[in-house]
Amino acid sequence: MRAGTATQGPAIGGGNGGAGAAKKKMNGYVGFSNYPNQQHRRSIKRGFNFTLMVVGESGLGKSTLINTLFESRVYPPKDGDDSSPRSGAQVAMPAGVDITSVSADIVENGVKLRLSVVDTPGFGDAVNNDEAWRPILENIESRFDAYLAQENRVNRSKIVDNRVNVLLYFIKPTGHGLRAMDIEFMKHLHTRVNLVPVIARADTLTPREVEQFKAKILADINFHGIHIFKPVSDHFDDPETISDNKAIASKIPFAVVGSEQYVVRPDGTRVRGRQYPWGVIEVENENHNDFVALRQMLLRTHMEELRDETDVSLYESYRTQKLLALGHVQDNSVFREFNPRRQQEEEERLHAAKMHKLEAEMSAVFKQKVHEKEGKLKQSEEELHSRHQTMKTTLEKQRRDLEEKKSRLTQSDAPHPVAATGSYVEPAQRMASKDKKKNRFF
Repeated sequence: MRAGTATQGPAIGGGNGGAGAAKKKMNGYVGFSNYPNQQHRRSIKRGFNFTLMVVGESGLGKSTLINTLFESRVYPPKDGDDSSPRSGAQVAMPAGVDITSVSADIVENGVKLRLSVVDTPGFGDAVNNDEAWRPILENIESRFDAYLAQENRVNRSKIVDNRVNVLLYFIKPTGHGLRAMDIEFMKHLHTRVNLVPVIARADTLTPREVEQFKAKILADINFHGIHIFKPVSDHFDDPETISDNKAIASKIPFAVVGSEQYVVRPDGTRVRGRQYPWGVIEVENENHNDFVALRQMLLRTHMEELRDETDVSLYESYRTQKLLALGHVQDNSVFREFNPRRQQEEEERLHAAKMHKLEAEMSAVFKQKVHEKEGKLKQSEEELHSRHQTMKTTLEKQRRDLEEKKSRLTQSDAPHPVAATGSYVEPAQRMASKDKKKNRFF
């Protein structure tokens, strides 16, 4: 085998796996290129699980199409039914949507397939179908919940995967685009399951009507932002695969005809199809309907992609929403590789930062307390100074009052000045003189 190139990843704890990886040249055959063969052997040994859900009104040939797809009677014949959706027999419909499941083990060329088909009898048969989508959505989400519960068990050795991998939605061949019931159903379920629209009983429309009906359906799907499953190609695919994917995608929505009966063509060959007065509709003739393209996508080329899209995208999206709603928070460090030395250095750095923070907080507290103490001392000093000034002012006032009293006392004790005559008159004499003057008038 030709030598190739190898890549050297970053050191442990280097973050994103192959980012910045250096390519290395291999000098010989190592053997890991044989891994797909190992996967193939394991798949052959274990087999596959595939769950398919069919949704549509009664009489659109859902059971017949499933039996035709898998070349076996996955659905047993119904009483009074001739395996034809055009039978005039009246079948009692259940009240509301009744979800049933049928399982079958199918073996082809040594490959085991555990097929589970989920049917929804009663869908669209009620007078009011506004909530017809709800039981189906709850059933799909309950399967996600059951798988999530198994993942969280201690012993996960036997996990049963019954998640719906693809949903075939049968559209009634009215020729007028999607109905309100069809749009509501697709809008509520396109984020939970791989949605594949199918035009049932396509032999009731002419080829031109089929093309116009497809265009109207795709226009409605794009207008309402509905995501449907389509084959996609990448750089690993060869030109033939890319061409086949484009051809399959161009036929969506698939206009199909199912039949479990064989008819004889004018040339004498027996084919699976339907006999009409004007000719034969062949189920596996690509010029008559899209059954071959639908089978090619579901079983031959994109079965694993449908399973992978369910597991990686649809289920993971639901699981994330569910766990977040329950209050779970993702800790990305749990799943990150680490270098013990770098982890120790990181812990030391965090510890040093923590101690520095504690020291800064203690210093701030000490400074705050010192500032508060200084403020209290300053306030006490100001109060003492104020009291000192008040007392000083009071004493000064008392001193002035005492001096004034002393001055008045001194003046009252001093001798009175000499009269105008120049002689000093005692107070007693002045009083006697006044009395004499009064007596003169009487």
